[in-house]
Amino acid sequence: MQTINLPKVLVVDDNQDNANIIRQYLELVCGYPIVVAYDGEEAIRVFESERPGIVLLDVMMPGRDGWEVCRMMKDHEELGRTIRVIMVTALDDVANKHQALQTGADDFLEKPFDLTKLAATVRRNAAALSKLVA
Repeated sequence: MQTINLPKVLVVDDNQDNANIIRQYLELVCGYPIVVAYDGEEAIRVFESERPGIVLLDVMMPGRDGWEVCRMMKDHEELGRTIRVIMVTALDDVANKHQALQTGADDFLEKPFDLTKLAATVRRNAAALSKLVA
């Protein structure tokens, strides 16, 4: 797959196995350029230095959780308007989906997910991102 028009994706998950599975699939099978962070603090640093178009953000992490990281990214003066944040979590009730949207998330992906659903969610957000930056 051609990577010229594919946005860089930041994968944030404190579980390194989960992060690596997502990274390998999106990078090797789908062709997305991928960067990884394993906690909220690192996610903010990588977000600012790598400037990804899409963030796959785990909710339940020690320290800064995904809700806080999402708010910080969406409130970022320079990058916040051109970022798509997909919350990835095992929390599947309506209240958590509502909270994801309230923090500024653009989409929500429930764990466990199959990799084709992950790819479809990223593709949908990449299409929305291309309209934002066009």
